[in-house]
Amino acid sequence: MRNHTLDGLFRRTVPRRPFRRTGLVLVAGLAVSLSACTGQGASGSGSDDADSNGKVTLTFWNGLTGGDRKTVDKLIGEFNDSQKKVKVKSVPMPWDVFYQKLLTSVSSGSGPDVVAMDAGQMPKYADKGVLQPLDDFYSSKKHMDTSKLVPAAVDSSKYDGKNYGVPLNMATLMLFWNKTMFKEAGLDPEKPPKTWGELASMTPKLSKDTDDDGKVDQYALALADSQTVPMYPILIWQGGSDLVSKDGKKATLDDPKTLKTLKYWVKQVRSEHVSPVGLTGAKADKLFQTEKAAMEIVGPWATVPFTEAGVKYGVTRPFKGPEGQQTFSSVTSFGVSTKASSQKKDAAYRFFSFWNSKESQVKFSEGTGFPPDRSDIGAEELKANPYAGKFGAPDVLDSARPHLPGQVNGPTITDQIFYPALQRALDGKDDVESVFKKADQQVQAQLDKQK
Repeated sequence: MRNHTLDGLFRRTVPRRPFRRTGLVLVAGLAVSLSACTGQGASGSGSDDADSNGKVTLTFWNGLTGGDRKTVDKLIGEFNDSQKKVKVKSVPMPWDVFYQKLLTSVSSGSGPDVVAMDAGQMPKYADKGVLQPLDDFYSSKKHMDTSKLVPAAVDSSKYDGKNYGVPLNMATLMLFWNKTMFKEAGLDPEKPPKTWGELASMTPKLSKDTDDDGKVDQYALALADSQTVPMYPILIWQGGSDLVSKDGKKATLDDPKTLKTLKYWVKQVRSEHVSPVGLTGAKADKLFQTEKAAMEIVGPWATVPFTEAGVKYGVTRPFKGPEGQQTFSSVTSFGVSTKASSQKKDAAYRFFSFWNSKESQVKFSEGTGFPPDRSDIGAEELKANPYAGKFGAPDVLDSARPHLPGQVNGPTITDQIFYPALQRALDGKDDVESVFKKADQQVQAQLDKQK
């Protein structure tokens, strides 16, 4: 998924997981329309939502179109066959299309009943009245014992004191390295770089002109700088800073540590050719999959396509920076539209509980490489997929963190400010310090809107 998310986890496609996003325009009258939808969903009996046989059909929009699609469809089919009261109709689409359509479709009453989205996006859509709070799913054991869910996965969909999501999957980003390319470069195929310095020392052996045309066409690392899961933010964390302060109130793109990190990586890309410029998440995936890049920082959704492509790779924690070895942790969550009646909401809870059952989570992890979002599933139960346990290993989870959690304007900060600034620096159109000082002011304006 990517989140992929996660294009695909998340994106994710990503899918590159739920992490490919685009700007959205709020249509006139949306607040009135959504209020009407919310009122019907909350107070209506929902009697018209079942067919003559008493079965409720849930329209489920998602961006799960990547390597995890086969397993997702299989589990939905198993749920539909397991009982006669609820049918889930999956409507997969690219993540950017999903986010473009969601607001306007719900405002017109024609949107989905259930959605899957990056939990980091939920504050934005909850704030606009697109999603219903789902706290009653957790306050009762009617459908499942939610204490078995990983707390971080549950908490990721909280906004303004309420929870708007139920975990669909969780993912951490890991370093994938091509063992064949390492061996051909004279490097130990079992020893990927553990630090920024080790990566820099390996780059001359891995980034090279293979056809003698004077241009680098094979790279040490596929490092996406747009339409992707947060790769560069990971590097900024490892350098001891972030895009915003911990309390979410102050922009920190002009912080000395942020600028030092960005100057280092812009030099690595522009001068040392560690990675090409202008990679989207999908292009970065393709570069690694076609063995044009020896490494990539990506999520578990990539294990299936990379394995099917015959790449001989290993998976480990991302290399360590001067101030840490952090990585990104993403969660894709189920949400329920405000247009969904109480009957459809109850039907959705049946589906969420099936999805998060121990049996389903084992199947999902083994089929996709994602770690389970339950705390009672050990690595010994995931033997069918050797990578699933790696992404959920304790040391990985301890060093993982979300990107701009709880920020209503997080997508705007990332996609419309940070990435364009980064691309200008990588293209050499502006020096790092000037472009990010300007971006810092733009980020601060977004933060001030939430005060």
